[in-house]
Amino acid sequence: MKLSQLKGLFVKVGARKLYAKPLAENDNSKNQVYFGPGFQALNLFPNEGIVSDSSPKNPIFKAKLRFGWMSSTGAIADAPNAQLILYPQYPEVRFSGFLKGCTAAPSELMAGRLAGRILFLGVTKDNRVIGMVFAKGSETEIEFRALAISPEAGVFAQLDLPTIPSGMDSRELLLGELNRIHALGWIDSKQLDSHGILKPCNAPQCGGFTLEAEFKIPKNSKAEPDYHGWEIKQHAVSNFDRVNAGTITLMTPEPTGGFYTEEGVESFVRKFGYADKLGREDRLNFGGVHKVGKCHPTTNLTMTLLGYDSSKKKITDADGSVALISESGEIAASWAFSGLLAHWSHKHAQAVYVPSQSRLEPARQYCYGHKVRLAQQTDGLRLLTALASGSAYYDPGIKLENASSGAPSTKRRSQFRIASKNIKDLYESVETVEV
Repeated sequence: MKLSQLKGLFVKVGARKLYAKPLAENDNSKNQVYFGPGFQALNLFPNEGIVSDSSPKNPIFKAKLRFGWMSSTGAIADAPNAQLILYPQYPEVRFSGFLKGCTAAPSELMAGRLAGRILFLGVTKDNRVIGMVFAKGSETEIEFRALAISPEAGVFAQLDLPTIPSGMDSRELLLGELNRIHALGWIDSKQLDSHGILKPCNAPQCGGFTLEAEFKIPKNSKAEPDYHGWEIKQHAVSNFDRVNAGTITLMTPEPTGGFYTEEGVESFVRKFGYADKLGREDRLNFGGVHKVGKCHPTTNLTMTLLGYDSSKKKITDADGSVALISESGEIAASWAFSGLLAHWSHKHAQAVYVPSQSRLEPARQYCYGHKVRLAQQTDGLRLLTALASGSAYYDPGIKLENASSGAPSTKRRSQFRIASKNIKDLYESVETVEV
Protein backbone atom coordinates (compact mmCIF):
# COMPACT_ATOMS: atom_id res chain seq x y z
CA MET A 1 0.00 0.00 0.00
CA LYS A 2 1.33 3.44 -0.93
CA LEU A 3 1.36 6.14 1.76
CA SER A 4 -1.10 8.19 -0.29
CA GLN A 5 -3.54 5.24 -0.20
CA LEU A 6 -3.01 4.82 3.54
CA LYS A 7 -3.73 8.50 4.14
CA GLY A 8 -6.87 8.23 2.00
CA LEU A 9 -8.14 5.35 4.17
CA PHE A 10 -7.59 7.34 7.36
CA VAL A 11 -9.35 10.40 5.93
CA LYS A 12 -12.32 8.21 4.90
CA VAL A 13 -12.84 7.04 8.50
CA GLY A 14 -12.72 10.64 9.76
CA ALA A 15 -9.10 11.00 10.90
CA ARG A 16 -7.97 14.52 11.64
CA LYS A 17 -4.45 13.57 12.82
CA LEU A 18 -2.11 10.80 11.71
CA TYR A 19 0.95 9.67 13.65
CA ALA A 20 3.61 7.05 12.92
CA LYS A 21 6.08 5.22 15.16
CA PRO A 22 8.82 2.81 14.07
CA LEU A 23 8.49 -0.11 16.48
CA ALA A 24 11.32 -1.70 18.43
CA GLU A 25 11.49 -5.48 18.65
CA ASN A 26 10.04 -5.51 22.16
CA ASP A 27 7.12 -3.24 21.20
CA ASN A 28 4.52 -6.01 21.31
CA SER A 29 1.49 -7.27 23.20
CA LYS A 30 3.60 -8.94 25.89
CA ASN A 31 5.91 -6.03 26.70
CA GLN A 32 3.46 -3.28 25.66
CA VAL A 33 4.30 -0.58 23.11
CA TYR A 34 6.42 2.32 24.32
CA PHE A 35 4.62 5.63 23.72
CA GLY A 36 7.33 7.91 25.07
CA PRO A 37 8.71 9.55 28.22
CA GLY A 38 6.58 11.70 30.46
CA PHE A 39 2.83 11.83 29.85
CA GLN A 40 2.79 13.73 26.54
CA ALA A 41 1.08 10.83 24.76
CA LEU A 42 -2.11 11.85 26.59
CA ASN A 43 -2.10 15.03 24.53
CA LEU A 44 -2.09 13.06 21.28
CA PHE A 45 -4.57 10.27 21.89
CA PRO A 46 -8.00 11.05 23.37
CA ASN A 47 -9.13 8.68 26.11
CA GLU A 48 -12.16 7.95 28.26
CA GLY A 49 -10.65 9.27 31.48
CA ILE A 50 -7.65 8.53 33.67
CA VAL A 51 -8.06 6.22 36.64
CA SER A 52 -5.71 5.00 39.34
CA ASP A 53 -4.97 1.27 39.25
CA SER A 54 -2.04 0.71 41.54
CA SER A 55 -0.52 -0.53 44.74
CA PRO A 56 1.70 1.52 47.09
CA LYS A 57 4.80 -0.07 45.55
CA ASN A 58 3.61 0.22 41.95
CA PRO A 59 1.70 3.45 41.26
CA ILE A 60 0.14 3.46 37.80
CA PHE A 61 -2.70 5.15 35.94
CA LYS A 62 -4.77 3.68 33.13
CA ALA A 63 -6.65 5.44 30.36
CA LYS A 64 -9.03 3.44 28.17
CA LEU A 65 -9.03 4.17 24.43
CA ARG A 66 -11.76 3.77 21.83
CA PHE A 67 -9.38 1.85 19.60
CA GLY A 68 -9.73 -0.31 16.51
CA TRP A 69 -7.51 -1.92 13.88
CA MET A 70 -8.17 -0.95 10.25
CA SER A 71 -7.77 -3.38 7.35
CA SER A 72 -6.63 -2.53 3.82
CA THR A 73 -10.31 -2.28 2.80
CA GLY A 74 -11.05 0.34 5.45
CA ALA A 75 -12.99 -2.02 7.73
CA ILE A 76 -12.37 -1.41 11.44
CA ALA A 77 -12.24 -4.16 14.08
CA ASP A 78 -12.75 -2.83 17.60
CA ALA A 79 -10.14 -3.67 20.25
CA PRO A 80 -12.24 -3.26 23.43
CA ASN A 81 -9.36 -3.68 25.89
CA ALA A 82 -6.95 -1.16 24.40
CA GLN A 83 -5.58 1.33 26.92
CA LEU A 84 -2.71 3.62 27.79
CA ILE A 85 -0.78 2.78 30.95
CA LEU A 86 1.00 5.65 32.69
CA TYR A 87 3.98 4.75 34.85
CA PRO A 88 4.80 7.78 37.03
CA GLN A 89 7.87 6.16 38.58
CA TYR A 90 9.83 6.46 35.28
CA PRO A 91 7.76 8.37 34.01
CA GLU A 92 6.50 6.97 30.70
CA VAL A 93 3.40 5.85 28.79
CA ARG A 94 2.85 2.44 27.19
CA PHE A 95 0.09 1.03 24.98
CA SER A 96 -1.54 -2.21 26.12
CA GLY A 97 -4.50 -4.55 25.52
CA PHE A 98 -4.67 -3.83 21.79
CA LEU A 99 -5.03 -7.49 20.70
CA LYS A 100 -7.26 -8.92 23.43
CA GLY A 101 -10.89 -9.32 22.37
CA CYS A 102 -10.30 -8.05 18.82
CA THR A 103 -11.65 -10.35 16.08
CA ALA A 104 -9.29 -9.11 13.36
CA ALA A 105 -6.18 -7.89 15.15
CA PRO A 106 -2.76 -8.05 13.40
CA SER A 107 -1.47 -10.61 15.89
CA GLU A 108 1.19 -11.89 13.50
CA LEU A 109 2.86 -8.46 13.62
CA MET A 110 2.08 -7.34 17.19
CA ALA A 111 2.36 -10.48 19.35
CA GLY A 112 6.04 -11.31 18.93
CA ARG A 113 9.48 -9.76 18.61
CA LEU A 114 9.89 -8.35 15.11
CA ALA A 115 12.21 -5.63 13.86
CA GLY A 116 11.43 -2.90 11.36
CA ARG A 117 7.65 -2.54 11.72
CA ILE A 118 5.83 0.79 11.43
CA LEU A 119 2.72 1.59 13.48
CA PHE A 120 0.30 4.21 12.15
CA LEU A 121 -2.31 5.74 14.48
CA GLY A 122 -5.08 8.03 13.32
CA VAL A 123 -7.22 10.17 15.61
CA THR A 124 -10.75 10.76 14.34
CA LYS A 125 -13.16 13.64 14.77
CA ASP A 126 -15.19 11.61 17.27
CA ASN A 127 -12.09 10.82 19.36
CA ARG A 128 -11.46 7.26 18.23
CA VAL A 129 -7.93 5.99 17.67
CA ILE A 130 -7.45 3.81 14.58
CA GLY A 131 -4.36 1.68 14.01
CA MET A 132 -2.56 0.00 11.12
CA VAL A 133 0.80 -1.76 11.26
CA PHE A 134 3.16 -2.75 8.43
CA ALA A 135 6.05 -5.16 8.36
CA LYS A 136 9.65 -4.44 7.48
CA GLY A 137 10.13 -4.59 3.71
CA SER A 138 6.53 -3.71 2.89
CA GLU A 139 5.88 -0.95 0.36
CA THR A 140 4.46 1.27 3.10
CA GLU A 141 7.41 0.78 5.46
CA ILE A 142 9.96 1.46 2.72
CA GLU A 143 8.19 4.61 1.52
CA PHE A 144 7.76 5.94 5.07
CA ARG A 145 11.43 5.46 5.99
CA ALA A 146 12.52 7.11 2.75
CA LEU A 147 10.80 10.30 3.93
CA ALA A 148 13.10 10.40 7.00
CA ILE A 149 10.50 12.27 9.07
CA SER A 150 11.81 13.22 12.49
CA PRO A 151 9.54 12.69 15.51
CA GLU A 152 7.90 15.98 16.48
CA ALA A 153 5.23 14.71 18.89
CA GLY A 154 7.22 12.85 21.52
CA VAL A 155 8.30 9.57 19.88
CA PHE A 156 5.78 10.00 17.06
CA ALA A 157 6.19 11.49 13.60
CA GLN A 158 3.16 13.40 12.35
CA LEU A 159 2.01 12.97 8.76
CA ASP A 160 -0.05 15.52 6.85
CA LEU A 161 -3.50 14.42 5.72
CA PRO A 162 -5.27 15.63 2.58
CA THR A 163 -7.93 18.31 3.33
CA ILE A 164 -6.72 18.57 6.97
CA PRO A 165 -4.50 21.54 7.95
CA SER A 166 -0.95 20.39 8.68
CA GLY A 167 0.87 21.54 11.80
CA MET A 168 2.44 24.44 9.90
CA ASP A 169 -0.85 25.28 8.16
CA SER A 170 -2.74 25.37 11.46
CA ARG A 171 -0.10 27.70 12.90
CA GLU A 172 -0.40 30.04 9.91
CA LEU A 173 -4.21 29.99 10.08
CA LEU A 174 -4.03 30.85 13.78
CA LEU A 175 -1.58 33.71 13.29
CA GLY A 176 -3.61 35.00 10.36
CA GLU A 177 -6.73 35.23 12.50
CA LEU A 178 -4.81 36.91 15.32
CA ASN A 179 -3.46 39.43 12.80
CA ARG A 180 -7.01 40.18 11.65
CA ILE A 181 -8.26 40.56 15.24
CA HIS A 182 -5.36 42.81 16.21
CA ALA A 183 -6.08 45.04 13.19
CA LEU A 184 -9.70 45.52 14.33
CA GLY A 185 -8.55 47.69 17.23
CA TRP A 186 -11.17 48.17 19.94
CA ILE A 187 -13.90 45.50 19.85
CA ASP A 188 -17.20 45.72 21.74
CA SER A 189 -17.33 43.15 24.54
CA LYS A 190 -19.31 40.09 23.45
CA GLN A 191 -19.75 36.35 23.74
CA LEU A 192 -21.15 33.46 21.74
CA ASP A 193 -23.58 31.47 23.85
CA SER A 194 -23.67 27.66 23.75
CA HIS A 195 -26.09 27.85 20.78
CA GLY A 196 -23.75 30.10 18.79
CA ILE A 197 -25.85 33.25 19.30
CA LEU A 198 -23.85 36.47 19.68
CA LYS A 199 -24.65 38.40 22.89
CA PRO A 200 -23.20 41.35 24.81
CA CYS A 201 -20.81 40.55 27.67
CA ASN A 202 -20.46 42.91 30.61
CA ALA A 203 -18.15 41.34 33.16
CA PRO A 204 -14.40 41.57 33.95
CA GLN A 205 -13.72 38.13 32.41
CA CYS A 206 -15.16 39.09 29.01
CA GLY A 207 -11.73 39.56 27.42
CA GLY A 208 -11.50 35.83 26.82
CA PHE A 209 -15.10 35.49 25.67
CA THR A 210 -14.69 38.38 23.20
CA LEU A 211 -11.57 36.83 21.69
CA GLU A 212 -13.24 33.42 21.44
CA ALA A 213 -16.29 35.02 19.79
CA GLU A 214 -14.00 36.44 17.09
CA PHE A 215 -12.80 32.86 16.52
CA LYS A 216 -16.49 31.74 16.45
CA ILE A 217 -15.99 29.59 19.56
CA PRO A 218 -19.15 29.26 21.71
CA LYS A 219 -19.12 29.35 25.51
CA ASN A 220 -19.22 25.96 27.25
CA SER A 221 -17.69 24.26 24.23
CA LYS A 222 -16.22 20.78 24.43
CA ALA A 223 -13.05 20.10 26.39
CA GLU A 224 -10.96 20.20 23.23
CA PRO A 225 -8.50 22.77 21.86
CA ASP A 226 -10.27 25.83 20.49
CA TYR A 227 -8.90 26.35 16.97
CA HIS A 228 -7.20 23.74 14.73
CA GLY A 229 -5.57 22.11 17.72
CA TRP A 230 -4.63 25.34 19.52
CA GLU A 231 -6.03 26.39 22.89
CA ILE A 232 -6.58 30.16 22.96
CA LYS A 233 -5.78 31.94 26.24
CA GLN A 234 -6.16 35.68 26.78
CA HIS A 235 -4.48 37.69 29.54
CA ALA A 236 -4.56 41.37 30.47
CA VAL A 237 -1.49 43.62 30.13
CA SER A 238 -0.89 47.36 30.36
CA ASN A 239 1.71 47.39 27.57
CA PHE A 240 1.51 45.18 24.47
CA ASP A 241 5.31 44.95 24.26
CA ARG A 242 5.41 43.31 27.71
CA VAL A 243 3.83 39.96 26.88
CA ASN A 244 5.30 38.40 30.03
CA ALA A 245 3.32 40.72 32.31
CA GLY A 246 0.14 39.88 34.19
CA THR A 247 -1.44 36.70 35.48
CA ILE A 248 -3.01 33.84 33.53
CA THR A 249 -5.86 31.57 34.62
CA LEU A 250 -4.88 28.06 33.53
CA MET A 251 -8.02 26.09 34.37
CA THR A 252 -10.99 26.06 36.72
CA PRO A 253 -11.67 22.45 37.81
CA GLU A 254 -14.02 21.84 40.72
CA PRO A 255 -12.61 19.90 43.71
CA THR A 256 -13.16 16.15 43.62
CA GLY A 257 -12.70 15.42 47.34
CA GLY A 258 -12.57 16.80 50.86
CA PHE A 259 -15.06 18.81 52.91
CA TYR A 260 -15.97 20.85 49.81
CA THR A 261 -17.48 17.86 48.01
CA GLU A 262 -18.77 16.05 51.10
CA GLU A 263 -20.68 19.00 52.60
CA GLY A 264 -21.11 21.36 49.66
CA VAL A 265 -19.78 24.77 48.68
CA GLU A 266 -22.03 26.72 51.09
CA SER A 267 -20.80 24.79 54.13
CA PHE A 268 -17.24 25.08 52.84
CA VAL A 269 -17.38 28.88 52.63
CA ARG A 270 -19.05 29.15 56.05
CA LYS A 271 -16.31 27.03 57.62
CA PHE A 272 -13.19 28.23 55.80
CA GLY A 273 -14.24 31.58 54.32
CA TYR A 274 -14.26 35.10 55.77
CA ALA A 275 -16.36 38.24 55.76
CA ASP A 276 -16.08 40.35 52.64
CA LYS A 277 -13.03 42.61 52.97
CA LEU A 278 -14.68 45.46 51.03
CA GLY A 279 -17.52 45.64 53.55
CA ARG A 280 -20.26 44.28 51.30
CA GLU A 281 -22.99 43.21 53.66
CA ASP A 282 -24.04 39.66 54.30
CA ARG A 283 -21.35 38.22 52.06
CA LEU A 284 -18.66 35.61 52.77
CA ASN A 285 -15.69 34.98 50.49
CA PHE A 286 -13.11 32.28 49.98
CA GLY A 287 -10.14 33.53 48.01
CA GLY A 288 -6.46 34.40 48.03
CA VAL A 289 -3.29 32.93 46.57
CA HIS A 290 -2.64 29.47 48.01
CA LYS A 291 0.82 28.04 47.29
CA VAL A 292 2.20 24.62 48.12
CA GLY A 293 3.71 24.45 51.59
CA LYS A 294 2.52 27.88 52.74
CA CYS A 295 -0.33 28.43 55.20
CA HIS A 296 -2.65 31.13 53.91
CA PRO A 297 -3.02 33.81 56.63
CA THR A 298 -6.77 34.33 56.06
CA THR A 299 -8.12 30.85 55.32
CA ASN A 300 -5.53 29.04 57.48
CA LEU A 301 -5.30 26.35 54.82
CA THR A 302 -2.09 24.97 53.32
CA MET A 303 -1.94 23.59 49.80
CA THR A 304 -0.15 20.23 49.72
CA LEU A 305 0.71 17.68 47.05
CA LEU A 306 -0.26 14.36 48.62
CA GLY A 307 1.58 11.51 46.90
CA TYR A 308 4.11 13.62 45.00
CA ASP A 309 7.88 13.69 45.61
CA SER A 310 8.98 17.26 44.91
CA SER A 311 12.70 16.42 45.03
CA LYS A 312 12.36 13.67 42.40
CA LYS A 313 9.50 15.42 40.55
CA LYS A 314 7.54 12.18 40.47
CA ILE A 315 4.13 10.90 41.56
CA THR A 316 4.58 8.31 44.31
CA ASP A 317 0.88 7.55 44.86
CA ALA A 318 -1.52 7.32 41.93
CA ASP A 319 -4.38 7.96 44.37
CA GLY A 320 -2.72 11.23 45.43
CA SER A 321 -4.10 14.73 45.06
CA VAL A 322 -3.59 18.44 45.30
CA ALA A 323 -5.16 19.23 48.66
CA LEU A 324 -6.02 22.19 50.90
CA ILE A 325 -5.35 21.07 54.47
CA SER A 326 -6.39 22.79 57.69
CA GLU A 327 -4.20 23.28 60.75
CA SER A 328 -5.96 20.29 62.35
CA GLY A 329 -5.12 18.08 59.34
CA GLU A 330 -8.59 18.08 57.77
CA ILE A 331 -8.74 18.01 53.96
CA ALA A 332 -10.87 21.02 53.09
CA ALA A 333 -10.78 20.38 49.33
CA SER A 334 -8.78 18.20 46.98
CA TRP A 335 -8.24 17.52 43.30
CA ALA A 336 -7.26 13.95 42.39
CA PHE A 337 -4.10 13.66 40.29
CA SER A 338 -5.97 11.51 37.78
CA GLY A 339 -8.52 14.26 37.13
CA LEU A 340 -5.93 17.03 36.86
CA LEU A 341 -3.80 14.99 34.45
CA ALA A 342 -6.84 14.38 32.25
CA HIS A 343 -8.05 17.98 32.45
CA TRP A 344 -4.65 19.42 31.50
CA SER A 345 -3.95 16.97 28.66
CA HIS A 346 -7.35 17.47 26.95
CA LYS A 347 -6.81 21.08 25.98
CA HIS A 348 -3.30 22.30 26.63
CA ALA A 349 -1.01 20.31 24.31
CA GLN A 350 -0.39 23.53 22.40
CA ALA A 351 -1.69 26.95 23.37
CA VAL A 352 -1.46 30.55 22.25
CA TYR A 353 -1.31 33.24 24.92
CA VAL A 354 -2.75 36.52 23.66
CA PRO A 355 -2.29 39.83 25.56
CA SER A 356 -5.28 42.15 25.80
CA GLN A 357 -6.26 45.59 27.04
CA SER A 358 -9.70 46.86 28.04
CA ARG A 359 -11.62 50.09 28.49
CA LEU A 360 -15.08 50.98 29.83
CA GLU A 361 -15.74 54.14 27.77
CA PRO A 362 -17.59 54.58 25.47
CA ALA A 363 -18.50 50.97 26.36
CA ARG A 364 -16.75 47.85 27.61
CA GLN A 365 -14.28 47.06 24.82
CA TYR A 366 -11.14 45.00 24.24
CA CYS A 367 -8.18 45.09 21.90
CA TYR A 368 -5.54 42.42 21.36
CA GLY A 369 -1.78 42.72 21.02
CA HIS A 370 0.62 42.37 18.11
CA LYS A 371 2.83 39.88 19.95
CA VAL A 372 1.63 36.46 21.11
CA ARG A 373 3.30 33.41 22.62
CA LEU A 374 2.99 29.95 21.10
CA ALA A 375 3.49 27.29 23.78
CA GLN A 376 3.98 23.60 22.92
CA GLN A 377 4.86 20.24 24.46
CA THR A 378 3.49 19.92 27.96
CA ASP A 379 1.97 17.28 30.21
CA GLY A 380 0.36 17.01 33.63
CA LEU A 381 3.66 16.28 35.33
CA ARG A 382 4.92 19.74 34.37
CA LEU A 383 1.81 21.21 35.96
CA LEU A 384 2.47 19.36 39.23
CA THR A 385 6.10 20.46 39.18
CA ALA A 386 5.02 24.08 38.71
CA LEU A 387 2.61 23.77 41.64
CA ALA A 388 5.32 22.19 43.81
CA SER A 389 7.71 25.06 43.10
CA GLY A 390 5.09 27.75 43.76
CA SER A 391 5.23 28.91 40.15
CA ALA A 392 1.58 27.88 39.67
CA TYR A 393 -0.95 28.26 42.46
CA TYR A 394 -4.59 28.08 43.51
CA ASP A 395 -6.38 31.45 43.53
CA PRO A 396 -10.13 30.92 43.92
CA GLY A 397 -12.97 33.40 43.69
CA ILE A 398 -15.75 31.69 45.66
CA LYS A 399 -18.48 33.68 47.39
CA LEU A 400 -21.65 33.26 49.43
CA GLU A 401 -24.15 36.15 49.17
CA ASN A 402 -27.20 36.78 51.36
CA ALA A 403 -25.44 34.51 53.83
CA SER A 404 -27.90 35.09 56.69
CA SER A 405 -31.02 34.70 54.58
CA GLY A 406 -33.03 31.58 54.03
CA ALA A 407 -31.93 31.48 50.39
CA PRO A 408 -28.21 32.27 50.16
CA SER A 409 -26.58 32.16 46.73
CA THR A 410 -23.15 30.81 45.89
CA LYS A 411 -20.65 31.40 43.11
CA ARG A 412 -17.99 28.77 42.42
CA ARG A 413 -14.67 29.56 40.79
CA SER A 414 -11.78 27.28 41.70
CA GLN A 415 -9.04 28.63 39.49
CA PHE A 416 -5.42 27.59 39.11
CA ARG A 417 -3.23 30.43 37.90
CA ILE A 418 0.32 31.32 37.01
CA ALA A 419 2.30 34.53 36.50
CA SER A 420 2.58 35.16 32.78
CA LYS A 421 6.38 35.23 32.99
CA ASN A 422 6.37 31.66 34.35
CA ILE A 423 4.50 30.03 31.43
CA LYS A 424 7.89 28.61 30.38
CA ASP A 425 7.69 26.30 33.42
CA LEU A 426 4.76 24.46 31.84
CA TYR A 427 6.03 23.91 28.29
CA GLU A 428 9.08 22.58 26.52
CA SER A 429 8.83 25.37 23.95
CA VAL A 430 7.51 28.96 24.30
CA GLU A 431 7.97 31.20 21.27
CA THR A 432 7.09 34.89 21.05
CA VAL A 433 5.69 35.70 17.60
CA GLU A 434 4.82 39.01 15.91
CA VAL A 435 1.41 38.57 14.26
